[in-house]
Amino acid sequence: MPTTTPIFTTDLDGVTEHRRGKVRDMYEVDDHLLMVATDRISAYDVVLDSLIPDKGAVLTQLSAFWFGRTAGIVPNHMVSTDPAAYPAALRPHADLLAGRSMLVRRTRPVPIECVARGYLAGSGWREYRETGRVCGVELPAGLRESDRLPQPIFTPATKAESGHDINISAEEAGRIVGADLVSRLRDLTLELYTHGAAHAEQRGIIVADTKFEFGLVSGNGADEIVLIDEALTPDSSRFWPLDSYAPGRGQASFDKQYVRDYLDEIKWDRRPPAPELPAAVVERTRDKYREAYRLLTGSVLD
Repeated sequence: MPTTTPIFTTDLDGVTEHRRGKVRDMYEVDDHLLMVATDRISAYDVVLDSLIPDKGAVLTQLSAFWFGRTAGIVPNHMVSTDPAAYPAALRPHADLLAGRSMLVRRTRPVPIECVARGYLAGSGWREYRETGRVCGVELPAGLRESDRLPQPIFTPATKAESGHDINISAEEAGRIVGADLVSRLRDLTLELYTHGAAHAEQRGIIVADTKFEFGLVSGNGADEIVLIDEALTPDSSRFWPLDSYAPGRGQASFDKQYVRDYLDEIKWDRRPPAPELPAAVVERTRDKYREAYRLLTGSVLD
């Protein structure tokens, strides 16, 4: 059983709230931001009342692991995950923040999500069956669900404050943020995916797809691209166990697909309020998140 109390929301007295997302609570701290990953979980764009113990710690510590590994590919916004190194205003909250928070640089977020797909699944599989393409990318005929693609593809999406993100083509993304920037983001996204997928496969996990978010920082007359938010976590990625992979069907997963499958099984209409998750589903989901962390990092969650 968990040794820490699950966190639904955070209230840091004396610290200015920046915004609250589906999972993270954000605070303004001097010229930085503090991201606190709660144990909330969302499904079909609805935040459930049920909490997944340790989920916020997995998201934070796994992102820190990847930020460290990929800093040579692209700079990231991580400053520290150690509350002892945070500004003085945060010290009274050190116990709450330990293991689930990250002090980060401020950036100007790019208003698209950068998705890399190496396998045919989810919305990509649905679109392929209808059109033979995914986000405007033409794919070979005759592919099956969960098939590995000939090469990873870049499939951006709009970033929605609420509701579903919408898949778009690279050309559409270029009209939103500029063709030159999209070209640079595409290359970075595919390089990050290739690096992460190769490491994960060595550790027994297939990264079927994943999304990255980027921000811009002004300096020396040009904008620097910075990797922000989270990286290659069970919330932002589709993780499959390598030892049971078999194309032609859906796959077992290390991510929140287990929760979606339960909600589909009980025929929830995907409108709030969401039903409460049984204790067994909560515990099994927690185990999946922790196991993904252990396999990818080679260490037990701190």
